[in-house]
Amino acid sequence: MALVVDVSVAAKWFLADESSAFAESILDRIVKESAYVPALFIWEFQNVLLVAGRAERLTPRDVDEALETLTTLPIFVDPVQERALAGTELQLARHYDLTAYDAAYLALAARKRIALATTDKRLRNAAADAGIEVLSP
Repeated sequence: MALVVDVSVAAKWFLADESSAFAESILDRIVKESAYVPALFIWEFQNVLLVAGRAERLTPRDVDEALETLTTLPIFVDPVQERALAGTELQLARHYDLTAYDAAYLALAARKRIALATTDKRLRNAAADAGIEVLSP
């Protein structure tokens, strides 16, 4: 079954100094079953690569290869809802003391009724409290 994956997991696939067995297991599962991400994942992931490149943790070629690899994975970007400012994410962020960004992952997992893969402790706790299956190390 598909899952929602956040950047805290996806970044570990491309940053050698952060790689983990957990992240690799999620990658294997996505290859077999697919994943969903909120639209903000695109810029959030690019920013991780940008910062890693600036810190010389990745070369420009590594960054390009990471982006190319990511496009080959069965990861589907969930479009912004028609009522983009309806406030669901804001309500979740307030309730669980999350950023609005993290609440977007939580809202997506709740709406699709699928598991959420994260290494973020607050997001993990919020998802568990909301009754969402959490995949974490």
